Amino acid sequence: MSKIIWYEHHGALVAVDEELKGKHREHCLCYRCDLFKPNQVDNCDLAEQNFRACKINNMTMPVYECRIFKGG
Repeated sequence: MSKIIWYEHHGALVAVDEELKGKHREHCLCYRCDLFKPNQVDNCDLAEQNFRACKINNMTMPVYECRIFKGG
């Protein structure tokens, strides 16, 4: 079993599974979706909602399933 570590992320102290730290983009379906356009006005609404929740709560939530995924 891997260890839980603490580190500062965007100014907040957060816990993470040491083996998963920094692997959000590898796991998140958004990064493979044609609708995902971060920092653009036409970014996916679901991705924007997820990102807002992450910012508010100092969390990272990779998406594993999505009802509107586009691409391959």
